[in-house]
Amino acid sequence: MSVEPPSSGRPTGPPSGPLSGPSQPPPGGGPPPEPPSGGGQAPEPRRPWWGSVPRVALIAIAVVAAVILAVVLTRPDGGGTGASDGGTSTSEGEVFLQPAADTGPDPFTESTAKESSASPVSPSPTELATQNAVQGVQGGAPGLYGGTRNVASCDVEKQITFFEGAPDKQRAFASVARVDPPDVPAYLRSLTPVVLRMDTRVTNHGYSDGRATSYQAVLQSGTAVLVDDRGVPRVRCACGNPLAAPVAQQSAPKMTGDAWPGYKPSNVVAVTPAPKPVDVFVMCEPDGEWFERHKGDTGTKDRKTEKPDKPSPSVSVTTPTSPSDPTSSEPPTSEPPTSDPGTSSEPPTSEPPTSEPPTSEPPQPPPGNDTGNGTGSDTGNGTTDQPPAS
Repeated sequence: MSVEPPSSGRPTGPPSGPLSGPSQPPPGGGPPPEPPSGGGQAPEPRRPWWGSVPRVALIAIAVVAAVILAVVLTRPDGGGTGASDGGTSTSEGEVFLQPAADTGPDPFTESTAKESSASPVSPSPTELATQNAVQGVQGGAPGLYGGTRNVASCDVEKQITFFEGAPDKQRAFASVARVDPPDVPAYLRSLTPVVLRMDTRVTNHGYSDGRATSYQAVLQSGTAVLVDDRGVPRVRCACGNPLAAPVAQQSAPKMTGDAWPGYKPSNVVAVTPAPKPVDVFVMCEPDGEWFERHKGDTGTKDRKTEKPDKPSPSVSVTTPTSPSDPTSSEPPTSEPPTSDPGTSSEPPTSEPPTSEPPTSEPPQPPPGNDTGNGTGSDTGNGTTDQPPAS
């Protein structure tokens, strides 16, 4: 029986005998044949990119890093300690200028400042050591603060009432003041209302997103503040914001905001704590009269006093403290002790015998000579803003 070949000319089944060599592609460019069963391994098919463990790990790390960066950059304070939205968020080196009557952004309370003013005073010129250095003034210096006799520059009881109605703000305020929230009213009553007579550098705080935010600021002369028993500003009355010592910047400060007439960076001061508690603040009225105000008093016990010998506080070069400095509330060590010539040139008890005449070395010092006690002309109060004894 004869079989006609198919019209396509291709075989319809396997060849009749075993293969004697590698298969050849059929003529006409058909698909390649299957590899021989007894030969080498077939090449592994290419897997998709998501099947590669190293690539997946690298991509996962990149995604996590991007998410962390996005969270940090979108935080209200930009990942740092600056203030949140509202114009007070300052980058490194920026200092925010705040006029006396300006409430400013993110206030803790409504303004509790009363109608009170003070005659401004400019510090004596001082050659600053570095671009970040400012002129330091001790908090107990006569004439540093002013106001109106028998008139408090800040309504403390009104501010206490504000905090009683906003416990979240009271807790945030207490965290900056380093007191317990229930002690905020007593803390505020312990402060003394005064008016700045010099443009003053501070760390100001706003309230945003349930917490306190900080930024560097210069408060204009004439700003009503509350000071502690060392004369350091602790509250700004126009906004109820807690204040702290200024923080050192890594570079020369860049002032932001609107400057007021007469503003000069060289006239800005930083208040350093008095070496001991101040019982009475000697203050100046706008008309040039002088009066005394007891610490913690709201003006009810004010009484007139004589003009001090040095109505303009003495200044010295100082540098704002570091944020991590635990002694930021103490007088800075950069306060030069040589401002009092009566004590700077004499060591206390290590004075050599040759500094006195040989005949003046008996066990008891001769009458009228008080150098034997090692104090010289030191007044004993440790202040540097007092004139040397004549």
